[in-house]
Amino acid sequence: MTLKDIHCCILIPTYNNQKTLRRVIDGVLVCSSGEDVIVINDGSTDDTVSILSEYGSRIQVIHNDRNRGKGFSLRRGFKEALNLGYKNAISIDSDGQHLPSDIPLFIEKAYQNPGALIMGSRNMEQEGVPGKSSFGHKFSNFWFKVETGLVLPDTQTGFRLYPLEEVSKIRLLTTKFETEIEVIVKLAWRNVKILPIDIQVIYDKNERVTHFRPFKDFTRISILNTYFVILTLLFYLPKRLFLFVKKKGLWKIIKEEAVKPDESNFSKARSIAFGIFMGIVPIWGFQLLVGIPLSVYFKMNKVLFLTAANISLPPLIPIIIFFSYKFGGLFYRNGVQLDSIKDLSLGSIHKNFVQYFLGGSLLALSAGFLAFGVSFILFNALRKETSSY
Repeated sequence: MTLKDIHCCILIPTYNNQKTLRRVIDGVLVCSSGEDVIVINDGSTDDTVSILSEYGSRIQVIHNDRNRGKGFSLRRGFKEALNLGYKNAISIDSDGQHLPSDIPLFIEKAYQNPGALIMGSRNMEQEGVPGKSSFGHKFSNFWFKVETGLVLPDTQTGFRLYPLEEVSKIRLLTTKFETEIEVIVKLAWRNVKILPIDIQVIYDKNERVTHFRPFKDFTRISILNTYFVILTLLFYLPKRLFLFVKKKGLWKIIKEEAVKPDESNFSKARSIAFGIFMGIVPIWGFQLLVGIPLSVYFKMNKVLFLTAANISLPPLIPIIIFFSYKFGGLFYRNGVQLDSIKDLSLGSIHKNFVQYFLGGSLLALSAGFLAFGVSFILFNALRKETSSY
């Protein structure tokens, strides 16, 4: 089975990777029958141009006038591949960490799953993986799960097979490293099937050159994830929930999630306690924005969490704020001491926000622990334990 069987080309975005570029291209050409390898030179200032000229017509080369970013290069590659009539495109980094010998794995998987996005999954636990790469890997996987509800072992891999027709239907806004996150989230939102495959990876600190700038690029990725989380909470999560509820039935879902006979009493009590905590902690407007992703990540009982979090319904808000102030007054003597809930006003809160924030946080912790203890005792008394914790 070859690239032609799936109408696929290979994209190699490159920037100042003269040490490894030739080896990557040579490896890719083994799997190529010619004219289906597209290298996007992102304004390299080393010997990249000279190396690329050695291959003549065996490869196609696109030159960016200056260094514009990996995302910009990928987008140019997608456009060129579509213009040439390809249906799929495999992207592979030029820094030598990926092995072109894994390309047949992508071809076979794509042949079996037309229209799917195939993601190469690296073993990030192996010896030699940089600590920052491992952290970024886990960070990206977490937010991808929050934004899409899907679990992938490696969302930062640069070795992928893109279904070009689906890619052409999304609007990409970014041009740097974060583009690789943007494209998979938006494809997931379009319900494109995403399939991981295990691939090999090499981290050779003596020859690998990475252009990832920890502060700038991490900030860009964080801003993109913030944007995606907001969209998820406002639109895509309700949409997923609506479709899921429509398919399965609301009351059946609530009953199954709330009861969960195989869920431990400890887990149920923990979900209630976390809901109480998030309902009281003084981050008004962001409580569910923070709480829902965390409850999903830590596999809590979502129905029990959301029910408990409603402790902060409007009629109870003044009472919560008042007791937050009183609780803070036990530890912060320089603040405004309120004797009655009638003394509560925006002015009093503004006058000493520290007292309120400290008291609200401590009150949330105390109420959470109390809720856990009471819930755990009641569950043990009224419900037979069916699983360990």
